[in-house]
Amino acid sequence: MNNYGFEELEIGHSESFPVTLTAEMMQAFMGLTGDANPLHNDREYALKEGFDDTVAYGMLTASFLSTLAGVYLPGEKSLIQNVEIKFMKPVYPGDSLTVEGTVAEKNEAYKVLKLKVNIRKSSGEKVLRGSMQVGIRS
Repeated sequence: MNNYGFEELEIGHSESFPVTLTAEMMQAFMGLTGDANPLHNDREYALKEGFDDTVAYGMLTASFLSTLAGVYLPGEKSLIQNVEIKFMKPVYPGDSLTVEGTVAEKNEAYKVLKLKVNIRKSSGEKVLRGSMQVGIRS
């Protein structure tokens, strides 16, 4: 786990990590949220709707941004204040993803970072883009 202080981070600093989205993660997410939409848990339904497989919950995919801030950038001292995202392509069970964040802005007065965030499939295809505002606790 990283433990960056505000002064240690510069605009352009990037961190990333890999994750493979699994059917077990989707089942756990359904159990936690109660979202039983068949697009996420019925393969035949998803195929009939024109998808390649059951579609991962967008918010499950986006939840890896919490790991990005809480473990990687800035890490232990993070406090997520705002997240703005756009889902660009579907994610399927078994997809290998790379979660990326780059410091785009620094607010010295409040010790806050604005991160540009992306999640990509192993093919390089972007499935999520957005920004996060993350405070750094003392």
